[in-house]
Amino acid sequence: MATPLIRHFYHAPTNTFTYVVACPETKRCAIVDSVLDFAYNAGRISAGFADTIIECLRREGLTVEWLLETHAHADHLSAAAYLKAKVGGKIAIGEHVREVQQFFKTFYNVQDVSGDGSEFDHLFADGDRFSIGNVPVRVLYTPGHTPACVTYLVNEEVAFVGDTIFMPDYGTARCDFPNGSSRQLYRSIRDKILSLPPETKLYMCHDYRPDAPGPRHVTTVREERERNPLVHDGTTEEQFVKVRDSIDQVLAAPQYILPSLQVNIRAGRMPPPEANSIRYLKLPLNVLGKNNLSLDF
Repeated sequence: MATPLIRHFYHAPTNTFTYVVACPETKRCAIVDSVLDFAYNAGRISAGFADTIIECLRREGLTVEWLLETHAHADHLSAAAYLKAKVGGKIAIGEHVREVQQFFKTFYNVQDVSGDGSEFDHLFADGDRFSIGNVPVRVLYTPGHTPACVTYLVNEEVAFVGDTIFMPDYGTARCDFPNGSSRQLYRSIRDKILSLPPETKLYMCHDYRPDAPGPRHVTTVREERERNPLVHDGTTEEQFVKVRDSIDQVLAAPQYILPSLQVNIRAGRMPPPEANSIRYLKLPLNVLGKNNLSLDF
């Protein structure tokens, strides 16, 4: 089996890592968890970050086969549709994105979202196998953060874990999104990810630690089992659920949750233009958080 080439790109405004994973023999590649630039204060979409990835592809002579999403992100806008238009590739995500679409189709009161996942080119089920050139990939269903999360295990030696788990000094993803579950997350991490061989490399989607010396993107199963404060060896499910749920009760909503999800359930596409030819991202009022002011005035 060919050992994959991996390039990482850090999007500082959202603390997100995007990866290019390439087969050295065929020069075919996948892009994992891409990001569009979004200026919230101006409502302006741009693609400077995505364009740096395109420059890398051209510089290294890579052809895109896959545009992989680990889940429908709530903290950044996906660049998958933009990249597909520029460099090709099939946009893929876990099949349970249907549940996420169905919830947020109602949440945003939109009619163009299918609810059946057809916005994506391919939906993966647990255990599915595919390849990036000559590099094999196995899909692990790892829900809990959201009901649609998957991990991509490449060459049985490196795993792209999305938001399930963070660096060993930080912990795990939150579980308070719609249909999230701390019990599911514990089982996904312990039974699927941390049951992999100890030397397996885990590639992070984020590094949120503000006091770290710099953004960190890779660790190992061994390090997580030894040091992760929430799911290290010896942590029971009940202990994890108690701590994770107590943390989630006081967390603020992610900064980009409202714009990002309505783009990401459309596989990175913008909402359709309205009668004036302008596209709008909706901002639902008083639907997140507690103690909301009545708007009947």
